[in-house]
This record gives sequence, C-alpha cells and structure tokens, in this order.
Amino acid sequence: MQPSATFGTRPWLPRGRLGFFTLVLAYAGLVLACLLTLLAAGDLSWGRAPWHNLLKTVSEFAHPSFLDLWWGPERLEYRSDDGTLLRVENRQHVEAQFLAGLGRATWTTFQIATLGSLLAAVMALPLGLLSARNLSAPAWASRTASTLLDTLRAIHTLVFGLVLVGIVGLGPTAGILAIALHSMGTYGKLYAESIETIDMGAVDAVRATGASPSQVFFSAVWPSVLPQFVSNHLYVWEFNIRDSTILGLIGAGGLGLLISEAVSLFQWSRLATIILVVIALVMAFDALSRRIRKALL
Repeated sequence: MQPSATFGTRPWLPRGRLGFFTLVLAYAGLVLACLLTLLAAGDLSWGRAPWHNLLKTVSEFAHPSFLDLWWGPERLEYRSDDGTLLRVENRQHVEAQFLAGLGRATWTTFQIATLGSLLAAVMALPLGLLSARNLSAPAWASRTASTLLDTLRAIHTLVFGLVLVGIVGLGPTAGILAIALHSMGTYGKLYAESIETIDMGAVDAVRATGASPSQVFFSAVWPSVLPQFVSNHLYVWEFNIRDSTILGLIGAGGLGLLISEAVSLFQWSRLATIILVVIALVMAFDALSRRIRKALL
C-alpha cells in the first residue's frame, strides 16, 4: 500500500523497507518516551505486597458465590467482636436471590446492547454512504459525514453514558443511547470501507440507465455489501455486549451495577460469578454469530 499523504510531490515517508524501519524506530521511540516519563513521575509501582494481594484475590475468585447455592451453610452466624450474635443467614437462600437478580441484570445488559446496536446500525447507514469515496457524494457532505463519524468513534461509550444519565436519568435508556452514539462511528466506518470494496462497474451500469440514487443503491450497492454489513453488525453487537456490562457503573442498569456493588463491598466471590456470566454470554453469542456468518458465505 502506497502512502497517500504527501508534501508537494514527495512522499512524507520513505517507501519500502526503509519506510517500515523508520516507522519501527518511531514506534520504539514513542514506547521509550512513555516508559521514561512514567518512571520520572514515579507512576510505575507495584504497590505494597503485590504477591500477597494477588494470592489472596486469586483464592477468593477461586470460589465463585454460585457454589453456595448447593454447598453454602444453611445457618451462617455473624457475631461481633465480643461474641454477640448479630444475625443468622441461610447462604443457599441468599445466593438463590442473588442469582435471580443476576439473571434479570443479564437480560437488561443484553437489551441495552441489542437495541443500542440496532439503533446505531440504522443511523450510521446514511453517514457511511456519504463518506464512501467511490460513491462520489458532494465533497462537503462527505467531509462532514467523515468528521462526525470520527468524532463519535473517538468519544468512549462511558463518556456518552455519563452525559446521558444527566439528561434522561438513570436506567437502560441512557445505556442504549450511549451504545448507539459511540457505535455509530464504528458502523459508519465499516459501512464506508465495505462499500469502497465493491465493483464499481455494476454501479456505473445502473447509473447509465438513468436510475435515481436510491435505485442505484438498492440495485447495485446493497446486494454486494449486505453480507459484509451483517457480519459487521454481528461483530459490533458482540462488542457492545461486553461494553454494556460497564454502563451499570454509572447508573445505566444491567450487570455493571452488580459489578459496582461487588467491588465496593469487596465481594470477590460474587464478582467471580458475575464475570463467569459475562464470559458465558459473550461465548454463546460468539458461537451464534459464527454460525450466521458461515451461513452467509
């Protein structure tokens, strides 16, 4: 691939092996600068007793709380330092209630990711069409669409969520909109790149018949890019399932709220259960999306 940015008529970077070697040196210099500045500021530290803390955390994670559903004590006593009985707890009953809440939170997280992804996919389509260079959209419209997509992609979902919680309040609506706004940038870029790979001969042939822009799109562009669009949608949807798990940290609901509670109370066994649910959810969706992609080939 030849570099496209130039100053005058000369490439801004040497080509071939020399250009690659120059990029490697620049990257190495950047990494070294990052390390040296962090060391100079004293920000690279392992903290106190890292190995002890690691072993303690691993031991607590090794016993996920869902195991208490079968093997938890039916009478767990909590006493004060002087031996006074504070309360008695049936761990099996308590864990059953937690797992029921975990199931509801998992469904909420899936709803946020699904609706946010669909909303983003629909809203990003016209921007992707405008920013695709081979469709010859007006220059001002193409630049505006590309700039908007870059801006949306640059702002993290969590930042959108923080702003939207203040606008629409706590709950899944803020999470859906946060996922949609950030994913629009990703969808638009993937749409444009997919459209730029199509054979323009078929597009030009339809244009030559005097077809309208919408007829050109549905007759020549859409059939060519549909499989890639579906594959891209599945990929972004899967990513958003993972991304939506953290939105509960800011009040958008779902698994993130339970993660926040577990971390705040140092309930590592419950956090282990939540993480296992997230992994299972992502793995199940990944297996499903692979089957769908294979069916499209």
